[in-house]
Amino acid sequence: MSVTIYGIKNCDTMKKARAWLDGHGIAYAFHDYKASGIDAGHLKEWAGKAGWQTLLNRAGTTFRKLDDADRADIDEAKALALMQAQPSLIKRPVLDVDGALLVGFKPEAYEKQFG
Repeated sequence: MSVTIYGIKNCDTMKKARAWLDGHGIAYAFHDYKASGIDAGHLKEWAGKAGWQTLLNRAGTTFRKLDDADRADIDEAKALALMQAQPSLIKRPVLDVDGALLVGFKPEAYEKQFG
């Protein structure tokens, strides 16, 4: 089984998700957006699987700090471009388990995936 968790190292939700994986003995690779960025191909694939609306973190400070023009009339292409330019706009974590995606951290969803 191939497991990769994508996010930002110091994010509290990421810490909870990684602790859950560690506590359940699940090996994973960690991809840090801040250190490595994220390519357009991953974002497009994720949007196809989970929906760009699910991926876009509208609740975070990064989204609130966008100027009005960037927040207005968001469609998939605009959202993906914003997320690639500012990976903090991607909801965290994105967990890829053999191609299946979990976006955000909910212990019950992780339990269902790995149970």
